[in-house]
Amino acid sequence: MTSRPSVRRKIAVATWRAPREGRLHARMALDATAVLDYCARRREESGVMVTPGVVVGMAFHRGVLTVPEFHNRVVFGRIRPFTSYDVAFAVDIDDGEDLAPTKVRAVDTKTVVQVARELEKGAARLRARTDSDYETTSGIAGVVPWWALRPMLSAASLLNGGIGVRAFGQPAHPLGSMFVTNIGSFGLDEGYVAPVPLARVPLYVCVGAVSPAPMAVDGQVVVRPQVVMTATADHRLVDGAHAAKLARFVRSALADPEMLDVVASL
Repeated sequence: MTSRPSVRRKIAVATWRAPREGRLHARMALDATAVLDYCARRREESGVMVTPGVVVGMAFHRGVLTVPEFHNRVVFGRIRPFTSYDVAFAVDIDDGEDLAPTKVRAVDTKTVVQVARELEKGAARLRARTDSDYETTSGIAGVVPWWALRPMLSAASLLNGGIGVRAFGQPAHPLGSMFVTNIGSFGLDEGYVAPVPLARVPLYVCVGAVSPAPMAVDGQVVVRPQVVMTATADHRLVDGAHAAKLARFVRSALADPEMLDVVASL
């Protein structure tokens, strides 16, 4: 007997159509040694589960501060900036059968540990089914047929993602201005995120599993832990030059993750 589809899959059926907007895709594979060392130190110091996915997400966020073109959305054919630096992280809430986002607000004012702590709390609410926004949306999606969901989600795209107001149980900009998913937790090395049209998110980041890989260090081939990251961006807002600038920042930040905790100067 076929099980009922999850709420996320039902919404996906009603959301995605043939792609129309241009998308820019990029990939980087980096030595994760410094990231793993940083995560271990922060976990020991704080007791908070700081993961490579959070650190990579923070590196991209800090990079967006230097490339503000990634912090916009398109509304009624015009480019509009987001008013807050909020980042959403994908959370596995049912052993891979269902995913949900938890949004951390004002990430530009927080350290990596503070963001990881908020992410832990948000994930706990989702798994305990006490997140009111998610439960409201799930309730609506659970009873409305997919063909009726489609016009509702089109309206949500304008209200939630575009204008930025609460509607259909979701807050304004439910996925923030950047979305991060860690497929490494499922053992996958790399992948690309399918943008969610209704959210109007300009930048999606996908973090793969950390695994041993040969790489060149000081002219020698050595085996180091490697993490593969991919990004999907709205090509209406950014082009290759913007992506290259962001990539340079991310590369530098992940080689020295301590710089991600410098908040006051941002």
